[in-house]
Amino acid sequence: MPHATQHADVATAELDSALRGGPFHVALRAAIAARGLPLQRVQHHLSRYGVKVGVTSLSYWQQGARRPQRPESLRAVRALEEILQLPQESLIRLLAEAGDGPSGQRSAARSYRSLVEASGVLDQLLAELECPPDGGLHTLAHHERLRIGARRELAERDSHHIVRAHRDGVDRFVAVHHGDRGAAPERMRVHALENCRIGRIRWHSDTGLLAAELLFDTRLRAGDTFLFRYGVEDGTAGVSREYLRGFDVPGGQYALQVGFDAAALPVRCHRFSQPSAAAPRSGCQELAMSGRHRSVHLVEPRVRAGFLGIGWDWE
Repeated sequence: MPHATQHADVATAELDSALRGGPFHVALRAAIAARGLPLQRVQHHLSRYGVKVGVTSLSYWQQGARRPQRPESLRAVRALEEILQLPQESLIRLLAEAGDGPSGQRSAARSYRSLVEASGVLDQLLAELECPPDGGLHTLAHHERLRIGARRELAERDSHHIVRAHRDGVDRFVAVHHGDRGAAPERMRVHALENCRIGRIRWHSDTGLLAAELLFDTRLRAGDTFLFRYGVEDGTAGVSREYLRGFDVPGGQYALQVGFDAAALPVRCHRFSQPSAAAPRSGCQELAMSGRHRSVHLVEPRVRAGFLGIGWDWE
């Protein structure tokens, strides 16, 4: 049937053009049209990959009304590349380009691609540690302190958590550390500093991710609060330029303090927020360094889902 063949050729040409130039929602819409799949069938195929996405969300994605942001959504995009018979990374690449800031430049330390890759790797590490998606703990407060060394490297990180159990039997927490580009997690050291001890440790060298099991030596009941503290010795990467913390769900207070070696002081520091890995950064605010302790900090009374961080510039 010449008409059907002609229509297929046009759809394929539109898809090729969209995959080259984007944007993401146009490429997704063209791919679904080229394969002739209704959204209900796309949803069914995704469920076979173990990914749950609603038809409404798929519709919003291909209209450009919304963009995949959460780890589950990013897994769906990777599955869609296979379901729609697209080149690997083709849709992810378009999302990455859409996630650039107004200047069109991304941070070398935490690119969108690195965050997407890390999210998938982290799922694998958590599965190896038999950590369920819901660890049974709500964060009431999380205070982090970073030390940037004389080589301008992320030398170490100290984390203090205050949590409340929302189910019975919780007796552990999995701590995650994401080193800077070039980090070697196999050379990092994790220290149990208060009310916990080290269990199993897993890492992934290519992404610089480390996951460590912290054991409480007690089983919490629903409603119990608990305080614990741990540290990570890093110092395995090159020059550090920022640190950011991701939050999957809204939570309690978060404080981040970054201290610098006297031999390596940045020229300026700023805080920033980011609603998702694919979104541009916002809420930038310059931070004044304390003279005596050579540190800057941020405090967020109640965090929202997304990212918070501090960046700094060297001469």
